Amino acid sequence: MAGLLKNQVHTVTITGYSAEGLGVARIDGQVIFVHGGVRGETCAVRVLKVLKQMAFGRVEEILEGSPARQRPDCPHFPACGGCAFRHVSYTEELEAKRQHVEDALRRVGGVEVAVGILGASAADGYRNKAIFPISPAGQAGFYRARSHDVIPALDCRLQAPQANAAAQAVEEYLQEEGVSAYDERSGQGLVRHIYVRTNQMGQALVCLVVNGEALPREEALVAHIRHACPEALGVVLNTNTRDTNVVLGEAYRTLWGEDTLTDTLCGLTVRLSVPSFYQVNRAQAERLYQKAVEFAGLTGRETVLELYCGAGTITMVMARHAAQVIGAEIVPEAIENAKANARANGIGNVSFFVGDAGAVAAKFAAERLRPEVVVVDPPRKGLEGGVIGSIAEMGPERVVYVSCNPGTLARDVKRFRDAGYALVKAAAVDMFPRTAHVETVVCLSQQKPDDVIRVGLDLDELEVTPAESKATYGEIKAYVREKFGLKVSSLYISQVKRKCGLEVGENYNLAKSENARVPTCPPEKERAIIAALEHFLMLEGGSHQ
Repeated sequence: MAGLLKNQVHTVTITGYSAEGLGVARIDGQVIFVHGGVRGETCAVRVLKVLKQMAFGRVEEILEGSPARQRPDCPHFPACGGCAFRHVSYTEELEAKRQHVEDALRRVGGVEVAVGILGASAADGYRNKAIFPISPAGQAGFYRARSHDVIPALDCRLQAPQANAAAQAVEEYLQEEGVSAYDERSGQGLVRHIYVRTNQMGQALVCLVVNGEALPREEALVAHIRHACPEALGVVLNTNTRDTNVVLGEAYRTLWGEDTLTDTLCGLTVRLSVPSFYQVNRAQAERLYQKAVEFAGLTGRETVLELYCGAGTITMVMARHAAQVIGAEIVPEAIENAKANARANGIGNVSFFVGDAGAVAAKFAAERLRPEVVVVDPPRKGLEGGVIGSIAEMGPERVVYVSCNPGTLARDVKRFRDAGYALVKAAAVDMFPRTAHVETVVCLSQQKPDDVIRVGLDLDELEVTPAESKATYGEIKAYVREKFGLKVSSLYISQVKRKCGLEVGENYNLAKSENARVPTCPPEKERAIIAALEHFLMLEGGSHQ
């Protein structure tokens, strides 16, 4: 960036926030992301780094302050990379996140939609899963922002007290027993991470991720954890010997107690193993799932397919309002948890499959599964290639997309639009107070025929044959609506009539645009139209078979 040099100090006004929670300003039209910047403030900013398209800086002096600024309440902020908003009020944080989602959907997704945000009642102590990396020196904490340097922190305000206590106990065990910590630079050492799940009752499941299959004096480790964290129900060892940033390996061994933890969510009992996906903020997860059910628009008659279902929490919540729900997830342990959770809650209208989301979606599309609603809750990278096409091939009326990454969500919203689905509703949910992350749920609706095609002639005005004169298109529509509760278009009626050998006008499916897509009548509506044709004696019963 021409004109900006490292260590220069400039006076700027912070106009907004980046996706990472940095202040955004401009110097001679060039964007600079400012550590510690608060929207509306005028600051003296020191330039720290200059790149081709942007620069980074930090606040040196506040010249005109904002009432949204507050003193950080954590001694590890901002060195620790976990939190992004401890220097602003929670109201300001919520507005920054809401705006981030709305901007992403507009700039990347190409849609204008008003986004509301549901804030959390508690901004601290909400995490029910803690993952502490261990430094080569044997200290537990969290990574410095944009690095793998561990900041020692056994008093994290976001974690449950039981998690902090368990991490302290592991630290003591390492020191007393002389057990080595993993050094990712050399690939040597044993203990890599401390992984702690907690539930609403304060119980804990503790897992150590190690670069091996055993630890020295494992009974001493268990004793330390049980003494420091009496709420612990079990201690599990996970083996991860790979050179990877992925935390968990594939092999587990229980050192003591239970290898699962039970929690309650939306009135459901949920049993979780270490690798099971589960929302880290239980209270906000309930609000998120309620919003997802609202967007699904279920009446009790629908088939719902959920991809990336994890331990089946959304699946079971949806099952209360649908005829049947099918869940798919690539993690076998999570599917086993999901099946057990459904049995424990007496929910019989669910079924679960192990498989990659793309493969499962393609399989169901090939088998002509026709769910009315598809729910997706993918990881941060969003939907894999081919998933959107397979979903569109199944032809659901609505897609409910739950996302932890506004950027990939917006990208996929654009892809869905190209596949015939338009975004109609969006809501942000603050699942991760004080961090830069935000959860979003959107509803995408299958575009109606009028949204994708303009028919050259009004079908009701076409010349009709003697057989067709027995009922107008309007009468067929009215019969289908009254008898089956379905709305059908003139286009669909014409398609079914031709399929049944009845004559229709030659222009029944000609679009004004050469590239317009002609939608195909869904099977359920086809059956309803055939019944109407039989009712009006335009078909003999069974003659269409």
